[in-house]
Amino acid sequence: MNKADLINKVSEVLSSKKDAQAAVDCTINAITEALSGNDSVTLVGFGTFKTVNRKARKGRNPQTGQEINISARNAPKFVPGKALKDVVK
Repeated sequence: MNKADLINKVSEVLSSKKDAQAAVDCTINAITEALSGNDSVTLVGFGTFKTVNRKARKGRNPQTGQEINISARNAPKFVPGKALKDVVK
């Protein structure tokens, strides 16, 4: 399922496709803004979107084998909730 498919599914519940697109875009933007501020978003039964701090480390260029330094950064992470895990099995 891609974003267009999700909008079509939400439009079955809402009155129009335009409203569905606005709802999906608003949800994605809200989650993105929260993560950019190092906040987490918990949707009970679905899961939690959060950021994790990745430490600086050494890596290798796969083409040359040369060692490179990979800088520390924050990365997004999704942790599925129990209800979602139970459904997906």
